[in-house]
Amino acid sequence: MPELPEVETVCRGLAKVLLGERIEEVKQHRPDLRAPLPRNLPSRLKGKQVVSIHRRAKYILIELDNGEVLLVHLGMSGRFVISHHDRKPAEKHDHLVFYFTHDIVVRFNDPRRFGLCDLIAKKDLEKHKLMRHLGIEPLGKKLTRAFLQEKLKGKKSSLKAALMDQRLIAGLGNIYVCEALFYAGISPRRRAGNCKAAELAKLVLAIRKVLSAAIKAGGSSLRDYVQANGELGYFQNHFAVYGREGKFCPACICKANGSKGLRRIIQQGRSSFYCPTKQV
Repeated sequence: MPELPEVETVCRGLAKVLLGERIEEVKQHRPDLRAPLPRNLPSRLKGKQVVSIHRRAKYILIELDNGEVLLVHLGMSGRFVISHHDRKPAEKHDHLVFYFTHDIVVRFNDPRRFGLCDLIAKKDLEKHKLMRHLGIEPLGKKLTRAFLQEKLKGKKSSLKAALMDQRLIAGLGNIYVCEALFYAGISPRRRAGNCKAAELAKLVLAIRKVLSAAIKAGGSSLRDYVQANGELGYFQNHFAVYGREGKFCPACICKANGSKGLRRIIQQGRSSFYCPTKQV
């Protein structure tokens, strides 16, 4: 599933092309994705102008000039594909096709149909069922050592599980939590409530470092993800631990210590990758 850097990259790609453009037509090829699509969606979008495109957690928010917001989640395999002067028939998994001014065409393609789309009044956005329980943004000013210290105090769950709780920090996913914990030198198995202030300060910096680097690289292309312009992200080429079980981490002394390299464990049904030498 695309995580925060991938969604941020898609938002930036869409904004670069669509800001100020007006929707001339929308073709809808099925009634639902993960959930039913909004009623009369094509007619409700027709004629509306895009005034802003941004991200909240892993959601894409396309703000329109009538005060409504098109909320999109990419799910496991959803993607936006931008083209120009393109009137070819919809492909099998092009569930929504948007036709804009200046012959811009945007297709929402989702083979697994785990994505979703809703149309809501901007004034009601924070009260929406998908938005109201979200935590702080990991790249925002609210993520501090003091914030983590307060929220993790007394927690018996693993630190990995706590960081992936969207009610605490919105948008962090499995890949980037593994990477951030590595750079902070903290084991994913550590009990959340047992982290020291200095460790949490390092963790905040590591989260910002990893997410910023991934966004700069266009995200990580694993399985279905591509950017809105069709290009692959390439941050997967810079993973320190994720997906590298048995290999040695960057600039590590593990090999000299007789380690068998990076380890993989299962936590809450997800794979965690870490270095048992550096992460304690």
